[in-house]
Amino acid sequence: MQLISTDASAARGLLDRDDLLQVLDRAVSRRVTIISAPPGSGKTSLLRAWAERATTVRHVTFVSVDRDQQDAQQFWCTVLDALAPETHHAPLDADQLVELIVSELAGHVDPVLLIDDLHELRSADALRQLEQVLAVLPSSARVVLSSRRDPAIRLHQLRLADEIAEIRAADLQFTERETRELLASAEVSLSDGGASALHQRTEGWAAGLRLAVISLNGHADPERFVAEFSGTDRAIGEYLMAEMLERQPSEVQRMLLRTSLVERLNGELADLLTGRAGSEQLLLELEDANAFVLSLDAERTWFRYHQLLADFLRLELRRTAADEVPALHRRAARWFADRGEVVEAVRQTLAAGDWPDAARLVADHSFRWVLDGQAGTIREVLQAFPEGASVDHPDLALAHAAAELNQGRLEEAAAQLALAESHVQSAPPARRRRLSVAIASLRLAIARRSGQFSEVVEQVNLLDASMADEPSESMAMGSELRGVALLNLGIVETWSGRLADAQRHLSEGAALAQTIGRPYLEVACRAHQGFPSKVVSVAAARERGRQAVALAERYGLDDRPILAPALGSVGGMAIWMGEFDEGERWLQRAWTVASTSIDPAAAVLLHVATGMLHAGRGHHRSALEAFTAAAQAQSLLTGVHALAPRITGWLASMHARLGSLDEARATLAGFSADAARMGVLPNARAVILLEEGDPAAAVEVLRDSRSSAIVSPFTHVEAHLLAGTGYLRLGERDAAVAAAEEALSVAESDRLIFPFALTDAAELLHALPGHRTAHGALLADVLDVLRGGPSPRPDQEPFDELSPSELRVLRYLPTNLTRPDIARELYVSINTVNTHIRNIYSKLGARDRSSAVVRARELRLLSAGRA
Repeated sequence: MQLISTDASAARGLLDRDDLLQVLDRAVSRRVTIISAPPGSGKTSLLRAWAERATTVRHVTFVSVDRDQQDAQQFWCTVLDALAPETHHAPLDADQLVELIVSELAGHVDPVLLIDDLHELRSADALRQLEQVLAVLPSSARVVLSSRRDPAIRLHQLRLADEIAEIRAADLQFTERETRELLASAEVSLSDGGASALHQRTEGWAAGLRLAVISLNGHADPERFVAEFSGTDRAIGEYLMAEMLERQPSEVQRMLLRTSLVERLNGELADLLTGRAGSEQLLLELEDANAFVLSLDAERTWFRYHQLLADFLRLELRRTAADEVPALHRRAARWFADRGEVVEAVRQTLAAGDWPDAARLVADHSFRWVLDGQAGTIREVLQAFPEGASVDHPDLALAHAAAELNQGRLEEAAAQLALAESHVQSAPPARRRRLSVAIASLRLAIARRSGQFSEVVEQVNLLDASMADEPSESMAMGSELRGVALLNLGIVETWSGRLADAQRHLSEGAALAQTIGRPYLEVACRAHQGFPSKVVSVAAARERGRQAVALAERYGLDDRPILAPALGSVGGMAIWMGEFDEGERWLQRAWTVASTSIDPAAAVLLHVATGMLHAGRGHHRSALEAFTAAAQAQSLLTGVHALAPRITGWLASMHARLGSLDEARATLAGFSADAARMGVLPNARAVILLEEGDPAAAVEVLRDSRSSAIVSPFTHVEAHLLAGTGYLRLGERDAAVAAAEEALSVAESDRLIFPFALTDAAELLHALPGHRTAHGALLADVLDVLRGGPSPRPDQEPFDELSPSELRVLRYLPTNLTRPDIARELYVSINTVNTHIRNIYSKLGARDRSSAVVRARELRLLSAGRA
């Protein structure tokens, strides 16, 4: 399509918008096409370009309506003259006019009548006659109507017949690609970023782009011009003044000017700023008139102005009513603040020049923004304040501390927090308590994020004492601070391995958050409860993690970094149970939500789980890299992470399995004796000895940890498997079988399959006769995983739940025991066993013992873990 030409120095080329011409080609297949868009959208250019191309196959007639045309006879005479320039037409009545127009159209082959600037036609008679023409058009005729607003004619019958095509402002907007092509055609050199910025500022508006290109051509600094380009540009302003603002009634002009200082508005806010009612109706009419007013919701209650129009209007407001501007900003600020729109209220308060008031607004809400998971909002708001404003204002220093903490810049956050604290005593008494509460909460968060675990516990104790001493203080504020304290304390206890204490405090924090209506705080507490302990099984921990994720999804918080521990724990539990593909899916999601400034303690968890995934699949090099990353994250903490011994042990094991025995021994060197008693490090030493070819020494190293009561089940299983491997290499087959059986026994309650994959226990397990093990179902599942086969999901199909007694009988079905044998083992009668077996077959849909075992394995009823 050809743009309206500019002077020779500005535009030496023409831009063909073939895509847009094809849109009009398709539209003209309908009887009537409506082109409705704001001034300067390129409607006339499109019609002329299309007419030039279409005249080779169609009879195209182009008519442009004169400005403020109110004479119907004059309008139709213009149309008739364009259709039949050789013919003289005497004045005719309405019916004769319609008949003659239709007759002229019928006399041409594939005629197309293009009527431009239809919005200038102010004659009701002419519009009514146009309706009649459209109703009786010859079947081969087409009419295209171009206007700044939808024409005031009835088209419902044609719409019902699917004979109306529409091209609107969005269709006419230049794309970013077309913007670049336009710049190139005018020989304007601009960076990709500059071209993109120009497109965004103009919103693809053709006239705005054209005027910008005229100014850019030959400009000494095009990049700077684009950076500063706005509706305050003189050429843009003149165009908008002549084509838009001056055409509006005085009350509309007043509304546009006084509402331009807000980025979005509704009728109520517009009424407040203009001091008169009826603004919503005006806004709706302006949108209908394509007057650069855009609705933001389906109900058309919220609106915004085109960026360039808003810029121009604000400049014009300052020019014509500068003394009113601060008061208008204050009105808008109060309106937004009363409705909880704090960010916009702060912007308006700053625009009014009242930055101390804006600082108080930020401080009053920054603590709650953090509690609601909107800490990023703080940085956005702070960018509008004067440089260095926080030096003299503790409220802003606090907000800066929260913003820095959210970005993971702990030193900067601590510096801002110290600055805020130095101003507390000079603050008004009414604000002192609020400032102290915010400072305490941020100090807790900084200590926890930096791994200062002991300091967190100390701070929580001080807060407890502080709140107990001031019972008259605001209950809401105390509850919020208590919730933050419980969250941070529970997280520290989790990463410190004090899981029972963590469970108690996180549960209390979550319940309190629910009571006071703080869903982000509730999700944060629940996200750290998905970890197994002596009283919480792997399956139960996994379910807790899933529940935390479901809670986050319910609140729309499932993309927040705080959810990473829950996602990581669910993935980790799946990996422990041998479901590597499932674990990988959860870990991928965890890494997706984890921000670049993720809490180092949570990063430790994700790196460890990732290393487990690689190790379980036999990818030792990738596992080594993940465990190394976990160790690096641990080094950022001043406290010791509960996973630190396991990281060290597995890191050493990966080095050993990759043949780097010196690195493996160096990794273990210097670790404390207390950590060694946990059994993790003896396991790693055994791996090194096995790789060195000394199985006897490996078995000896594992002797204490295999019998220790303080060793976790995970480590216990691994120790038995390593010992079994050592015995096998020593030729002590019976001892190897016993160790493997003991490993299965410890693993069965939690279905711990990962240790078998970690230690590559296939050879050891094959030495175990299947008919002699009491854990045949788990053994079969483990061998499936080691062979790389699928790990069936327990929720594949619904089934009737088995009773505890039926489950006890079911566990004996994979063995060679007969029904009388099973009865003797369970101390019940043979009839009871028979009844239970019949029920098992019925509930599982099985025909015999063999098919019942297969189905039970699929459903993991044989080794599903304790509740």
